[in-house]
Amino acid sequence: MSLCEAPGPGPVPGYVSGGRGRAGPGRAPTLARAARRLRGARADGAAMERGSGTAGGRLRATAAQRDRRRPPPREDGEPGAGGKKRGGRRPLLPLPEARGAPLVLLYLLGLRALAQVSHRQLLSRPPGAAGPRDFSASRARGYLDNITAIGPRTVGSPENEVLAVNYLLEQIRRIERESTDAHKISVDIQRPTGSFSIDFLGGFTSYYANITNVVVKLEPRNGAEHAVLSNCHFDSVPNTPGASDDAVSCAVMLEILNTLSKSSESLQHAVIFLFNGAEENILQASHGFITQHEWAKSIRAFINLEAAGVGGKELVFQTGPENPWLVQAYVVAAKHPFASVVAQEIFQSGIIPADTDFRIYRDFGNVPGIDLAFIENGYIYHTEYDTSDRILTDSIQRAGDNILAVLKYLATSEKLAKSFEYRHGNVVFFDILGLFVLAYPARVGTIMNYITSAIAFFYLSKKVLQPKPRGNLTLTSWVCTLVAVLMVAMFVSFIGRALSWYTHFYVSVSLYGTAAAAKLILVHMLAKKFFYKNVNEQSLGDVFFDASLMIWSIALAVMTQMGLCSAFICTLWVAFPLLTKLMIHREFSQKGATIKFILMYMLGMFVPYLYMLYLSWTVFEMFTPVMGRSGSEIPPDMVLAGFIVIFTMILSSYFINFIYLVKSTKTTLITLTTVFVVTLILVCSGIFFPYSSNAANPKPKRVFLQHTSRRFHDLDGNVVKSDSGIWINGFDYNGISHITPHVPEINDTIRTPCEEQAPFCGLPWILPVHFMFRKNWYLPAPEILPRSPIQFKLLSKKLIPWNSVRLSFEVSGPSHMSLYVRPRAGAALSRWSLGDGMPVASLGGDYFVFYSRGLHAAPWHFWVELTVSAKHSDGILSLAIAAHYFFGEDQKSPQLYALLERFPDWTFSSGWSCTYDLFVF
Repeated sequence: MSLCEAPGPGPVPGYVSGGRGRAGPGRAPTLARAARRLRGARADGAAMERGSGTAGGRLRATAAQRDRRRPPPREDGEPGAGGKKRGGRRPLLPLPEARGAPLVLLYLLGLRALAQVSHRQLLSRPPGAAGPRDFSASRARGYLDNITAIGPRTVGSPENEVLAVNYLLEQIRRIERESTDAHKISVDIQRPTGSFSIDFLGGFTSYYANITNVVVKLEPRNGAEHAVLSNCHFDSVPNTPGASDDAVSCAVMLEILNTLSKSSESLQHAVIFLFNGAEENILQASHGFITQHEWAKSIRAFINLEAAGVGGKELVFQTGPENPWLVQAYVVAAKHPFASVVAQEIFQSGIIPADTDFRIYRDFGNVPGIDLAFIENGYIYHTEYDTSDRILTDSIQRAGDNILAVLKYLATSEKLAKSFEYRHGNVVFFDILGLFVLAYPARVGTIMNYITSAIAFFYLSKKVLQPKPRGNLTLTSWVCTLVAVLMVAMFVSFIGRALSWYTHFYVSVSLYGTAAAAKLILVHMLAKKFFYKNVNEQSLGDVFFDASLMIWSIALAVMTQMGLCSAFICTLWVAFPLLTKLMIHREFSQKGATIKFILMYMLGMFVPYLYMLYLSWTVFEMFTPVMGRSGSEIPPDMVLAGFIVIFTMILSSYFINFIYLVKSTKTTLITLTTVFVVTLILVCSGIFFPYSSNAANPKPKRVFLQHTSRRFHDLDGNVVKSDSGIWINGFDYNGISHITPHVPEINDTIRTPCEEQAPFCGLPWILPVHFMFRKNWYLPAPEILPRSPIQFKLLSKKLIPWNSVRLSFEVSGPSHMSLYVRPRAGAALSRWSLGDGMPVASLGGDYFVFYSRGLHAAPWHFWVELTVSAKHSDGILSLAIAAHYFFGEDQKSPQLYALLERFPDWTFSSGWSCTYDLFVF
């Protein structure tokens, strides 16, 4: 986000706000573009608000279905459609299929539409409803446009270290001149040097020199002892303008600083605004600030502003650690809340290969905070399409309103001064359709969860004693469904049609969603026909309802025992269904109560189903774009199919019983199967191309190219092997299969071989993500000769006690370098001068060091210490260093330029030059 997401050789880690912001320049065209993007499968937000859009139509259709009057059900023993009596079975609720499964589907479609509407923020109060605002989105947009106009702002480049810094200082000085006498503004330019180790991406060490931070402190005229920090970063990944990641956050912070400074009301605590200049280099600038700046000691809480997408609503996805009062501050102050502890636990699990400055402040500063990020339209995050015009003014206004309100609340809070005294465990928090946030201590949630599960188990224990058929088929049907759908996903991946849904998300639902639903229905339909042939339908419906309740109760108890705050979801799926069952218990045994039963049943399930659809929309909004940059090893269709099956099982859990209550599900099954088969045929035919170059809504394929010259030296320093070529990495599972028709020389005949004797296969990785990209390509090309070549020297070799050797080195070169270390057989790396002195190995056993610098940094000096068991004639250490030229005259060779020009317009191809040298000592 800019989550330093980096799933490839280069550094890499939605909802459209429907709120009505104050009109600003260009607002009408912006909303017009948003409306065009939302047509089709996603209903136009404004049309929904009027009740005439697709979602509204679905809701009205559902209501109409519910109100229809059907002939009364047949009495027991009366001939069915085929004229035959059904001996031994007493269908108390012989629901015709027209009232059963289709009505359920319409119900779910209606809830989905309502959840979708909530994501457009049409249910919440328009931003302008509260009267005049302090925060000006139009002025913030001006800051944003000016920052992005500078161009890509890579660490070490003049654009980042000079132009961006000068612009920020110019605006800050102007704000200072216009501020009131109630405040004092101090400005500092920090250029720290330091090093640290981190377990992100398998573990590596980071070293930075003379990078840049712009720090502003707004405090009462008489000063303040304590402070709250607001953090953004103005640097961007190479070759991208970085509007959402993270220039818009810096623009919002500038406007918040402007707003607060003009207030005549004095704050109780200081507010420190950190515009950090090296976040995309894996969180370096925030480390330099929190560990070295004198103002860092006064910080008691922080807000980190990030992005994993372009605009939309900013999601609070991390808080703490502990400190429930911070969440409460957000709940009380935020005008348009959007927060989820589910997102926090997913992100902190490591499923998404990304991280933010939140980690640095938490781990190295021991400071609690709030981490929030824009998450809409992650398809163009970290690409050339991340431009300021794609960020809606309403999104800027919404973010500004929220962050300004929370900062003002914290800066006047009595708890801020004693924040360390309020660490009372974790907190459960989640928003309700964007209207408000529920938050309560995790210990309270634990009590609630155990009480809910205990009541459910007590209810179920009484049912177990009754002689009824068993409902263990529920788990069996889930397993069968999961296996079947994953086999379909595996087949689609095997034939080379992965990511067919990347541009057309409805394809994934039509393919995997219908397959999952059809498989579930088929298993239960066969069981009903053959296994439960002589069992009363009413009893079966009751049993399978109880089976789902049992599964959710067990899940609730297990997740609570594991300490997961997300267990509140299980609480919803136990409490509401159980309450519904108890309320309509009589309806199960009354004849002719079919419609009343369905309506009461669906009403009782309204809350958990609506929330689950709302949550699933968020999950798919975040995860679908990530599949386009998740590496070459994980089949994205398997991942997405798994998600869809899980949500299908969840949403079907309390509707399985309808399969046994309705007379027939053949029509529903045939319809689902037909949609699945047709979609599968279309996918196999290749009609759904994964990527899009649509100017309004691009969804590009990411490809990174490095024109590389490599040299391998022996123990005497002689070059024993050298080559040069353009090293190519596709960021998704499809590799370069779609590119070969456009650039024929890029094909599988040039797959990159691994140099086994060299660390990281002898390849110039900018980050240690080799385990995610095992398929790459190496196209021969002329040698490159950088105008500013790397200089690498062994300064000294010193024998020290206990069979150890210390090697000291000096390196100078471009702003970005990667160091790869591998002790040879019989030697072990014991200490070094980096991080905390203890070497951290990456996955695979090699050691990786990421280096970056700002302008005018001194040569890099470091030493490594190895323990050696005996003399080695072939050396004790293999050490390689790669120099990466991300900007300037050395960035792209003529050959690289020419190759990039040939790539199709539906790709985002980022390229640079680099050198690689391997030495043996």
